[in-house]
Parts: sequence; structure tokens; C-alpha cells
Amino acid sequence: MAILNLNSSVRVTHVSTATAIIELDNLTILTDPYFSPEGSEWIGKSGAKLVNSYQPPLGLEDLPPIDLILLSHEDHKDNLDDLGRQLLNGRNVFTTTDGARNLAPRKAVRGMKPWETVSLQIGGGPRYEITATPCQHLPGGECLGFIVTAEHFGTSDGKPNAVYFSGDTVYIEELAKIKYRFHVSVALFSLGKAMVPKPGGGMLQITMDSKQAVQLMRDIEPDIVIPLHFEGWSLFKEGKSEIEEVVKEEGVEDKFKFLTPGVETKIL
Repeated sequence: MAILNLNSSVRVTHVSTATAIIELDNLTILTDPYFSPEGSEWIGKSGAKLVNSYQPPLGLEDLPPIDLILLSHEDHKDNLDDLGRQLLNGRNVFTTTDGARNLAPRKAVRGMKPWETVSLQIGGGPRYEITATPCQHLPGGECLGFIVTAEHFGTSDGKPNAVYFSGDTVYIEELAKIKYRFHVSVALFSLGKAMVPKPGGGMLQITMDSKQAVQLMRDIEPDIVIPLHFEGWSLFKEGKSEIEEVVKEEGVEDKFKFLTPGVETKIL
């Protein structure tokens, strides 16, 4: 699982669901902040009852100083709960255009569209580029993934080295475009095979299953994939053991790295 040519230190802590702390040199990123305790319940927009059976190993008081929040969508409690909302005030937040409107009047929240790129510089540090990527999640709602690049990350085969957070999405062919624009050194995939009821009956899959994750991995060719978003919720139909079984069957287990929750892991 060698990381090729990313000229940056990378440390990742998986907190819970799609919540991860990504430390890139002097930039600290938090994804989809969720910190509610085990036993929390909500009724989702689809009508599905969301029950959390997982206790996050870290609380707000355990977090390092956060420079940037990548929020795939603001309207689902398992991606942004009431505790996570406390972190949005006064911080740089990138999210969907609907999300930015709904979170107003926070001036540091920036709404983005798929494939839009914006620049960010914290203090006198290096400049980072944030590119939004498309997602297909719950019908009628907006959702994004994000790619982070910087000049000092370097390049591979003429493409900028990058860190990719998928956001909540099923596999879509459009994501294969990532390979032609970026060399993804580290990818964080939201998995779990989340299923919700359709209004007319039946069930709808709204996040990747393990086979879709393998397909996306083959499409964009990251050096390493860190699975997120597979534990603790009743709507998730695949957990760690199912994911491990499939990636082993597909012969790509060396590409997938599960992290111990709450433990900072040096990736590079």
C-alpha cells in the first residue's frame, strides 16, 4: 500500500460514520461531523428511522484545532448532527449550494457545485485547492464529495497528487473523470450500502456497497482507500466484515486500509 509521490505528511483519524480528521502538514480537515452518543434516534427525510448503535470514540473536546470542514450535505443527521453544527460557527466550511443557504448566515460557509474548484489559504500557509465532486444520494437532495490538492503535494504522471473524500454516494460513472484530472494518493470512501424505503414501496440504495467501492477504486486508481461510513446505523447493510470479504475476493485487499476508530494513523 505504498503512497507514491505525495509530498506531504498525511494522518487520518476515523471518528465515526463519515467523520474523519485529516491532517495534511499544517492543515487539519474534518469531514461530515457527527458526535452524538450511542442510542441516538431520528426520523430521516425518507421516513426511515435512524438508530445509532455506535459510541463515537472522540468528543468535541478531543478534537485538534480544525481549519476546514468538508460537509457532503447538511440535511442528514448522520452526516451533521446538533453537536457537529456547533463546529460550523466561524470555521471554513465547504458544502452544497443548498447547504450553504440552509446554514446561513454563517459567512465562512461556501456552497459549491460539482467540479467547481476554489482556493483556500489559512494564515500564511500554503494555498490549497478544493474541488467538489458529484454524488448520487437521496433523490431531490444535494450531496458532494471533495478533492484536496496543493502545489506542494507534487504531481504524478503530470497530474496533481490529491486526497479524495467521496461523500455519501452510490457508484456513478461520472466519478471516473477523477482519474484523468488527479492522481488520488489517499481516498476516503463512504460505504455501508445504506438502504432507505422508496415512497412507492421497495428499498433504495443511497451509499456504495463494497463491490461498487472496488469498481470506483479501479476507475480512479488511488494508492490507498480508507473505508468510512459502515458502522453503527440500522440502515447500513454492509459492515466491516462484509467489505473485507468482498475486497479479498476481488484481490484488492492491499488497497483498502481500515483504521482503528479514534486512533490517529500515519498514512504517509
